[in-house]
Amino acid sequence: MHANEGTIVMVMGPTHAMSGAAVGLAVAQLLPAQWGGVTTIPDALMFACITAGGALLPDLDSPQATVSRSFGPLSQGLSRVVEHASQTFVNVTRSRKDQYCRNGHRTATHTLWFALGAGAGAAALMSTFGKAAAVALLFVLLGLAIRGLLPEWSKKADWLAITGVSALVAWAAWQWAPNSGSGVVMGSAVTIGIGTHLVGDLMTKHGIPLLAPLPLGRQRWRNLGTPKPLRIAAAGPMDKVLLTGCTLVVLVQLYLVITGTTITQQRLVPVLTESKLRSWLAL
Repeated sequence: MHANEGTIVMVMGPTHAMSGAAVGLAVAQLLPAQWGGVTTIPDALMFACITAGGALLPDLDSPQATVSRSFGPLSQGLSRVVEHASQTFVNVTRSRKDQYCRNGHRTATHTLWFALGAGAGAAALMSTFGKAAAVALLFVLLGLAIRGLLPEWSKKADWLAITGVSALVAWAAWQWAPNSGSGVVMGSAVTIGIGTHLVGDLMTKHGIPLLAPLPLGRQRWRNLGTPKPLRIAAAGPMDKVLLTGCTLVVLVQLYLVITGTTITQQRLVPVLTESKLRSWLAL
């Protein structure tokens, strides 16, 4: 099936966001400190928030997507730009066997190259500007994650409320997250989040053009997917099972991270000590 043929139903946002958080927490615990991995609880949570938001990033190619309304007119305008740019890119690179693209959703932002490029860009920013870039990225991606993780609340809440919550968490990260992870590692959180999204969409019935515009046979924008027995219907029973499973994994890992009982010998160090907490409460 071509990228723009028929009606494409997305995996539910909560599944994407929760799976991104689950994978992000696991990676934050597994990466050794000598490789640039995070070594504090706040940074581990920041890493997971970035992966959760990154797991919603590909759907910015659809102005109709819930995440495209995360920051009101600004994100809506950006979504339209991304959708039109994706559509143009498909039509410029397509082969004669690929249909003309009239909708950029599930095209350019749903490729392996987008995941790698976005992560490389984020890593470059964090390596250059350090903690400031990490906190700014957290602010943006957390807004997307809130839309994905709390769809019912976010439908009722004004986009300004979501922006305010994102700003508050970003401010807290600026105050207490020491930025113990390297720029490359923190930037990789974006690629990990997007990659988790792509795996989820590969499991749906329509698949995604993961390797486009590389030629696969006579087509450049052929959709790929998991074997048919492993494919699921978006918003169907298996989607809900995946969401439940990912939620349980996140809860277990949060306990491990917060208590310092990680799945590796590396122990994440709490930064918000009792003395700091008392001084903050005294303000």
